[in-house]
Amino acid sequence: MHRGKYVFAQFISVFNRYEFNKCVKRYNGNKYVRCFSCWNQFVQMVFGQLTARNGLRDIYTCLNAHSEKLYHLGIQPLVHFSTLSRANEHRDWRIFSDYGHYLSQLVKPLYSNDPVDETLNEELKIFALDSTTISTSLTLCSWAYGKYSKGAIKAHTLLNLKGGIPEFILITDGKYHDVNVLDQITFESFAFYVMDKAYTDFKRLYRMETNGAFFVVRAKTNLKFRVIKSHKVDKAGGLRCDQHIKLTGIRSKTYYPDKLRRIKYYDDQKKITLVFLTNNFEVEPLEIAQIYRSRWQIEVFFKWIKQNLQIKTLWGYSQNAVKTHLWIAICVYLAVAYLKKQLKSELSIYQTMQILGISVLDKTPVNQILTKCKNKNDVKEQYNLFNINDL
Repeated sequence: MHRGKYVFAQFISVFNRYEFNKCVKRYNGNKYVRCFSCWNQFVQMVFGQLTARNGLRDIYTCLNAHSEKLYHLGIQPLVHFSTLSRANEHRDWRIFSDYGHYLSQLVKPLYSNDPVDETLNEELKIFALDSTTISTSLTLCSWAYGKYSKGAIKAHTLLNLKGGIPEFILITDGKYHDVNVLDQITFESFAFYVMDKAYTDFKRLYRMETNGAFFVVRAKTNLKFRVIKSHKVDKAGGLRCDQHIKLTGIRSKTYYPDKLRRIKYYDDQKKITLVFLTNNFEVEPLEIAQIYRSRWQIEVFFKWIKQNLQIKTLWGYSQNAVKTHLWIAICVYLAVAYLKKQLKSELSIYQTMQILGISVLDKTPVNQILTKCKNKNDVKEQYNLFNINDL
């Protein structure tokens, strides 16, 4: 029988505590703290995410039931759920946000060679921008105003479609308009940014143009324009038109003085006609339609995190507690994605997280659980990965 570390302790050792402490020091997170540090807060919240607990009370109940194992799990000290709640309420959420951004930059290169779509050029850099809404009670979250007098929290996400790694996340109340997020993003030259109609703001789109980035966005039905040039298209592939246009609206032509490319595409499966606007004039029109089609991956990402991370039920209701909760959930997602690549596991991120969740109190080497090892030497060699402590 293996007498090494618990699976949860092995998973926690993946996180780079030195980098985490740099984030804590940046915001004086441990100021006036005696024993329950930000790291201990983070570890207990990670335990709740990995084991799919329903709240802070559940985390405390489960850890208290295994109090004799806490030292070996890497959890010290055990505190009452009310103490954990106060820590989430008062300790700066930017600690976990900064660490999440660090993890994102660390994980991104591991997925840089993953294809976005088999039909697209592998060299294309494609990002999808969208938001997902988490419903809540306005009575409990008095700051989270949504539509129709309901409470709501938005997670605005810029997703790198190579590997599904979030590049940027902004957490706001439900009334924060999606298009305002464009003011917060630094655009990468020659990369494609795919968005739906909500992001059609020509002043902000022109800023993307001046920064050398490409966008593909759905056109609104009331768009006013004149056609400068029209190209022949192969209608058998679903294309209906490929035009160079100039905006003629009073405000739109001022905000976006350059020409645009308008592509109309008929989706035979869904029986709908889609009209795209882009500032790229080199890529084939059918490939522009395929680039927009790849946007579905961000919808899959939102569905995945809602089903597999504990974010639909909030573990606190102040703005600081909510952002702390959501950012730690993202950190867990990124750590699982990192672990999958480091072990060269053929399992999906979903399968990896499910296996880790039911194995936290097991003492089997985690690489033996997540990979198919031919012999004991393979297990020993792969176990050394956790001594690197890159995260």
